[in-house]
Amino acid sequence: MQQYLYLIPALPLAGFLVLSLAGRYLSRNFIAGIGAGSICISALITILLSARFLQSPPETGAYTQVLWHWFSVEGLVSNISLRVDSLSLVFICIITFIGALIHIYSIAFMREDRDYARFFASMNLFVCAMLMLVMADNLVLLYLGWEGVGLCSYLLIGFWYETPGNYRAANKAFVITRIGDTAMIIGLFLLFKELGTLYIPDVLARATQHFSSGADGVTLIAILLLCGGMGKSAQLPLQTWLPDAMAGPSPVSALIHAATMVTAGVYLIARMHTIFELSPVAMQITAIVGAVTLFVAGCSAMVQTDIKRILAYSTISQIGYMFLALGVGAWSAGIFHFFTHAFFKALLFLAAGAVIETLHHEHNIFKMGGLRKTMPVIFWTFTIGAAALAALPLVTAGFFSKDQILWYAWSAGGGHPVLWALALAGAFITALYSTRLILVVFWGEMKTTPGHLPSRVMTVPLVILAFFSVAAGWIEWPHNILHVDLFSEEVQHVLPATVLKEGLPAEIVFQLIAVVVSLIGIYSGYSLYYGQSPLLQQWKQSPTVMSVRDFFFSGWRFDQLYDALIVRPFLFITRINKSDISDKLYTAIANVSMLLNRQFSVTQNGSLRWYVTGVLIGILFIITLQLLL
Repeated sequence: MQQYLYLIPALPLAGFLVLSLAGRYLSRNFIAGIGAGSICISALITILLSARFLQSPPETGAYTQVLWHWFSVEGLVSNISLRVDSLSLVFICIITFIGALIHIYSIAFMREDRDYARFFASMNLFVCAMLMLVMADNLVLLYLGWEGVGLCSYLLIGFWYETPGNYRAANKAFVITRIGDTAMIIGLFLLFKELGTLYIPDVLARATQHFSSGADGVTLIAILLLCGGMGKSAQLPLQTWLPDAMAGPSPVSALIHAATMVTAGVYLIARMHTIFELSPVAMQITAIVGAVTLFVAGCSAMVQTDIKRILAYSTISQIGYMFLALGVGAWSAGIFHFFTHAFFKALLFLAAGAVIETLHHEHNIFKMGGLRKTMPVIFWTFTIGAAALAALPLVTAGFFSKDQILWYAWSAGGGHPVLWALALAGAFITALYSTRLILVVFWGEMKTTPGHLPSRVMTVPLVILAFFSVAAGWIEWPHNILHVDLFSEEVQHVLPATVLKEGLPAEIVFQLIAVVVSLIGIYSGYSLYYGQSPLLQQWKQSPTVMSVRDFFFSGWRFDQLYDALIVRPFLFITRINKSDISDKLYTAIANVSMLLNRQFSVTQNGSLRWYVTGVLIGILFIITLQLLL
């Protein structure tokens, strides 16, 4: 199977090329076949590759394939070459499998859109770029995929560009992620300066020999790489682009939030784990960023009214859990949460898209209601996804992965009681808004009459994702309950094992606390939103409570803060500097050019005698020069 590695990213790329060049001439069925078919074949190859990899692991621990030499400049050698180990295999499986389900769903969801071919072309390129990112064996190729994902997110978030808000959201995502990308490329420059290579295995091998633990150089590099991850994964303070990214179609939201762009930062930190382990400061910053982000985003999700924005803030919060796990040194737990989160978050976004389409593009959850009998398949699958998000104990995949992170936030080498407390508060908030979402959308009175129900092309992917939202957690149980660690055992061939502190309380104590907190969150959501809670009505009449609610609703006013501190001062400076010396220089060049144009244009007056005279004068001038010289 090693010789077929290139087909995994090549098939989506081929689909993009065909659809972008000839899509306007193809029928919609043919477009759907190319767009979804290329990803499905790629997913099938990935499944076969995974089975072979797990049955007979390669001696080197990875499959590699060099396709061609890219460039060699001053010692920097970069090839278009692929490398698949246990870590990248997890990401490839998620990207292709969930990507295939999203593409199948999109066949029906986008059927009536006039830019059907452009949609699938952009989606295919998106998947190709993410596959290149996780399969690259060198950081230059990884960065190419990194920027490719950013470009495709811009194209897809602003897919319906006729609406001004949509292209503004695309611009916002592009600009904010560029901040992190700039920091990342500087980190790569420094990494090459220090180690003389960007080939990933060599970087990890040489780093421990070249850097001492806690050295300023490795700390700076790790923080710059972390900034790159914060931008792509929408972590504080670069998180403001993601809620606005809901301007794109629902399948785009599912692809961005579940399988591709927002998990790129998680992959980068995990892939560069040796660099981060050499910098305790960078590890602490990663954990703090994750813990604060999960709490801040959870509070915002709790009060949103747009169904997709609730899920967007939820994504920011759940990726915060992944950053927290990576920061405390629980590497496999962070990747395991990525694995389970991909299933239930893709399920939630696709189910939300089905609800929105059925209710005539209504996004406000308080204009929905009463849909559980009208849309039973959507109701049950959405409920399973929300239960996994809320970490319903011992039933859903979300419980198994989040329980690990909560335990390690206290017990791992980089763990701390404050980090654990923030993660626990986030678990309560998540359970509350997940319950709120189910009750408001599917229970109570029907406020919007549904239109046509989703077809099987849309519901079958939901059923498959619902199954994995439950079953995906069974491959990794808490050790004190059942000794099943299939996931961490495989991933720890690449990532370090989690080192625990000494003298810890029994793990069962933390598990019971987490279970109780999640159940209290579910009960609180039920008490507040099942029917008309008097407490909720009192809060709505309290100016203090409503001001806090508005603060959370605005995303803690980060947009307003950045507008006041960065955007307005920058625009003020540009207005002052509108006619600086550089502008005057170029204006002078243009004015001189215009003056010369006017002078020479006088000679082009249309008079034949004037032209003959000019030719004769030129001839006499040339003869005179020859006689004199």
